[in-house]
Amino acid sequence: MKSLLALLSLIALPVMAAEPTLYGRYEYIALPEIGGEVLKAKMDTGALTASLSAKDIETFTRDGEDWVRFRLATKDASNKVYEHKVARISKIKTRSEEDEDDNEVIAPTKRPVVDLELCLGNVKRTVEVNLTDRSSFNYPLLIGAKALREFGAAVNPARRFTADKPDC
Repeated sequence: MKSLLALLSLIALPVMAAEPTLYGRYEYIALPEIGGEVLKAKMDTGALTASLSAKDIETFTRDGEDWVRFRLATKDASNKVYEHKVARISKIKTRSEEDEDDNEVIAPTKRPVVDLELCLGNVKRTVEVNLTDRSSFNYPLLIGAKALREFGAAVNPARRFTADKPDC
């Protein structure tokens, strides 16, 4: 009986997860599949998904599958057109910010989502990224909670650019 209890106590031991890597609120991220572009990204634990600033977003069908073509909507972007297979279409809910008391929910917007390789420091991961025009924002790339989990990341909002320049 004693050995059985000892065995059961071993089974119940928690498995310790690897410690997350600590990043700052803002980091440089490379996009190997988008011409190796390096963008400033905002690490946003309040957002669920990652978003990339894109314009001229057009979905089309190729060989019976959904694809999207787009151009980067960043300050120094070339006029190059990129094409990627669509992983899914996301519905993003936003709230009206005009009247804080009202907090009216606006109809969700539909955005194409692609699987993109991202390089943060020396870590490369493929994450889901939705495409939307973020040209009015300071950071053309937003890294949400799902992508942060893929990178095993924790965010210290008091820090900035703690990872080395992307090197994947």
